[in-house]
This record gives sequence, structure tokens and C-alpha cells, in this order.
Amino acid sequence: MTMKRAAPEWSPEMPPKMPEDSLPPVSLSVGEPPSGAAKPAAPSENLADLEQTIGYHFANAELAVRALTHRSYVRELPPGESEPNEQLEFLGDSILGFLVSDALVRHFPQAQEGQLSKLKAQLVSSRHLCPVARQMDLGRYLRLGKGEEQSGGRAKRALLVDALEALIAAIYLDGGLEPARAFVQRWVLQVADWQQLQTADYKSELQELLQERHAPPARYVVIEERGPEHQKVFTIQVRVGRQTLAQAEGESKKAAQQAAAQIALARLREQEIVVGH
Repeated sequence: MTMKRAAPEWSPEMPPKMPEDSLPPVSLSVGEPPSGAAKPAAPSENLADLEQTIGYHFANAELAVRALTHRSYVRELPPGESEPNEQLEFLGDSILGFLVSDALVRHFPQAQEGQLSKLKAQLVSSRHLCPVARQMDLGRYLRLGKGEEQSGGRAKRALLVDALEALIAAIYLDGGLEPARAFVQRWVLQVADWQQLQTADYKSELQELLQERHAPPARYVVIEERGPEHQKVFTIQVRVGRQTLAQAEGESKKAAQQAAAQIALARLREQEIVVGH
């Protein structure tokens, strides 16, 4: 069983936006994210509209098309006619993680590894990326199968985040690292609410992930309390049904619950464990 001790909170003085000089300058001019934007508009195959929104023009438009293609769409076509965005999503996830890590190290040179990891986890989380995808109206451009279309796939968190990560990979493969860096800086870093990022809510994020996977809600069980009243240490397990996902310690029940939820999230995302229905 994975055991983790809750780390003390870190509260750096963070700017509301990443400053322009925190990353090397690039020649790409990326458009500002539009304000608002909740539900996707009518489906569109006009790639030029998306390019104008994100401020990047693809030399190889097929990369962008593939980034927006869900596997449900491919299943309805003859074999080999189109490819889903899953490999691009895999690559984009890694590129996004690297670029966010690079930006955080440059901007917070005195921060400890654990502090940076906490910020990174939130910046690359679906909780942060889904609103970004909705701001650029990404759901409008998805290529979906009929069943996924009818079930509201254009507004689904998982599909939007997957497409956003695939789009990052497409930009990288088309133009290289610097255009991808500029896209991540403008769309992922500069729109971040840094004050909110200081307070991680892994419990809420775990609950959202469980809901996406149609799993029962998480329960937090205190399995041990030790130490004097003024210095108690709590050991808590997070469970789904009869399954124990993770266990952690903390100097308060809240801290131990958050630490356990953080471990459970990581294990679920890395598919170390699978939750039952």
C-alpha cells in the first residue's frame, strides 16, 4: 500500500499571469483566448477558424485534422481511411508536461521539487485544461461518430482534454517546440488562476474522475490516529466500494484526505488500478 505524508502548504507570491519574459521569446503570434464560451457552437470543419482562434497556421493540415479525430469517427470509416487522435494525445501529454515543468522551473527558481510538482499537477489536470478547450471552442471542431455525437461528445470533459493535448502534439510536429511552447504559455499558463492553484483540491478532482469513469463516489476512512492531542497524526484510506485506492498520513484529517486523493489520482491516471462499478 502506498503511504504518503502530507506536505506543508506552499504559498508563493504568484502573478495572475506568467510574465512574457519568463520564457524565451518566439516569433509566433498567438491570439488571446476569447472570453466566456461554454457550450460548443454548431459543428464545423473549417480549420481556418480554429487556426485564427489559436493563432497558429498548420503547414500540414492533416496533423490538425488527426488531432481532432475521435476513435468513434474512425470506426465508422473503412479501415485505414483515417486515424484517431490517441497517439497524438499520448505525445501531447508529454510535451505539455515538459513545457509546464520548464516554465515553472524558470519562473520559480527557488521552489522545491514537491512544490513545483503540486503546481504542475494542477496545470495539466483536466480541471484546468477543460475550460481552456472550451474557451477556444474546441468541441465544435471534433470529428465524432454518430453515437458519440448524439451522446453530447462535443461537451465531454475527457474528449475535450484529449483533443487539446493532441492539438499540442500536432503543433509540435508541424512547427517544432517553440510554437508549441508559445501555445502552452498563452493558453495554459497565462490563463491560470494562480491564487486558486495554491490550494489544491485533489478530493474534488478525484470525484470528477470517478464520475467520468462511472464509478461510485470515494469514501475516506480513518484507520489510525496516533500522537498527543496537539500533535496527532491521522492515517486515512480512500476507498471506492470495497476497493482501497490509496492511503496517506497527515497532521489533520483534511490534509490526510487530500494526500490520499492525490495518490489515488496518480494511480488511476497511470492505470495502476482500475475502479469497479
